[in-house]
Amino acid sequence: MSVTHHRRLGIAAGAAFLTVTVAGCSGLGRTAVGTVTYDTPRGRHIQISDPVVRGCHRLAPGGAVAVTNLTLVDFVMYGTPDCTGKGTTYLATTLSDGIAPGEGPWRSYTIVH
Repeated sequence: MSVTHHRRLGIAAGAAFLTVTVAGCSGLGRTAVGTVTYDTPRGRHIQISDPVVRGCHRLAPGGAVAVTNLTLVDFVMYGTPDCTGKGTTYLATTLSDGIAPGEGPWRSYTIVH
């Protein structure tokens, strides 16, 4: 084998290793790029930038009556503080929604990934 052939194999192996390494770490601390804003029942306007993709996210005490999702991923809104129960609302990327008349506020959300 020539030196050029060995060099190409070394570059290819290095590129493959780098790709696997980056892919393995990409899930750690991944965020939903963008902002989510919501209004509380008392009229506070809250903005969250780049929320972490994993886990259940609690909203401010009192919850949210309107939400705008300006991230690159979809959300599921819950009426409970622990992301459980029925009556969820799916909020796609770049959309807004408000609670239906007679319904309680959203108290938590998860991010679809």
